[in-house]
Amino acid sequence: MDLRVAAYAVITDDAGRVLLAHWHEGRRSSWTLPGGGLEPGEDPEVAARREVLEETGFGVELDELLGIDSRVIPARQRVQSGHDQPLHALRIVYRAHVTGGTLRNEVDGSTDRAEWFPVDAVADLHHVKLVDVALRMAGLLD
Repeated sequence: MDLRVAAYAVITDDAGRVLLAHWHEGRRSSWTLPGGGLEPGEDPEVAARREVLEETGFGVELDELLGIDSRVIPARQRVQSGHDQPLHALRIVYRAHVTGGTLRNEVDGSTDRAEWFPVDAVADLHHVKLVDVALRMAGLLD
């Protein structure tokens, strides 16, 4: 079984909107939380801040650890072809707030844009399950 550890951030603004990044891989795409995989030896908090900056242009401060989501993805459901092993995805989720920067889109990365959305509009977006899990962790969804 393969293992991927990643760190993500739930970021809201004063208007109550949530910041999401549009992930794309091949022909698949969805809205997700800003964040991503840890580099070897990287601290999860450092990874979360790095990934948010790369994907959105915003520097953030982490406020609290919301939780860890653990999911096993069967080999046949993995995004990248050629894998014959399931993937155990451990997703570390933080609440964070913006400390600086300007909203911009990532270039040559796994996401192609970032946008703010009212929390009640998220249900109508094509998004990954992690968004709902994290918004529940943050008390933003029932």
